[in-house]
This record gives sequence, C-alpha cells and structure tokens, in this order.
Amino acid sequence: MSNTLLILGAGGHGKAVAESALLSGLWQRVLFVDDRWPELQESFGLPVVSDVAGLAGIAANAQGAIAAVGNNQVREQWCAAIEQAGIELVSVVHPRAYVSRSVALGAGTAVMALAVVGVDAQVGRAAIINANATLDHDAVLGDFGHLGVGVQIAGGVRVGARAWLQAGCSAGYHVVVPEDENIPAGTVLRV
Repeated sequence: MSNTLLILGAGGHGKAVAESALLSGLWQRVLFVDDRWPELQESFGLPVVSDVAGLAGIAANAQGAIAAVGNNQVREQWCAAIEQAGIELVSVVHPRAYVSRSVALGAGTAVMALAVVGVDAQVGRAAIINANATLDHDAVLGDFGHLGVGVQIAGGVRVGARAWLQAGCSAGYHVVVPEDENIPAGTVLRV
C-alpha cells in the first residue's frame, strides 16, 4: 500500500520534514501544500498541489498531513485547517532521531535528524524538535512549541505552549519557559 503525506509548507522546514518522512519508510509519496501555489509548482523535487485554502479539495488523496512551518502561530492555524479538512494530523520522526519508547508525541510533531527525546519527556501537539536538539528526561515541550537547531533542554525543564527557543539555546535543570516566549539564539537559561 502506498501512503501519501500532505506537508503544509514547502519552505526549508517543509523540505526537511519531507526528507524525514520519505526516509522513515512510512510514507511513499509526499505532496506539498503552500500558499505560493500555483506559482510554486515544485519543492525538493516534489509537487506543490494546492494552497491551504484548497486543502479540503485534495483531502481524499492523503492518509495524513503535517504543518511544517517554523512560525508557531501559523502552524497552529494550519493544524486546525488540516483537521477541518478531515485529514489525520500525523507526526514525522527522522529515522536518525532517538525518541524514547516512554514518550508519547503529540499529533503533528516533527522530530528531525539527530534529535533526542529522553525517557518520560512529554511532547505536545504539533511541536518541532529540530536537528540535533535534545529534550531530556522528564522535560515538557508544550503544544506548538519549537526547539531550534542544536537546542539543549535538560531534565525537568518545562517549555510552554508556542514558545520558541532559537538555535543553540540551552536550558539548565528545572528551568520554566513561559508560553509564547521567543528566546534569542544562543541564550543560556538558568534557574
């Protein structure tokens, strides 16, 4: 059986999610949905078939969809559009990422290459754990949260919904990052 994944967003993150999905072996076909369509017809060698407004019209062609955009608010809106179109919101995990068996990923989450999600961590809905990021044991990443490339989150840290820790941030044990925070690249957070 051939499984088709719709990826909303054909930019850089969308391309990385597409590669991860295809490498996982769970998806044999990837189609992009992007608001630059119909001008944009292809990304990463894969077809762009619709804009977000037309999602319901192509829903029957897919077994799942994921919103692949770094902007947390836009990702939240696109997840709502996926569900309104009656498509299953799915997660994508790169085959070279490590996710502990004790972790339940929220629907629509992307875990990228060389990321680590440790034992008893909690990951909310449509979160991003980007390349080479770590969410260690007992840490929490809220709904629509975003860990940028190389972010290192120690055990017990709580990252609120829609918070974004940009590339290279680190958070020591038991730090709490409030909802909707945007932490600049390279920031070191301590209790």
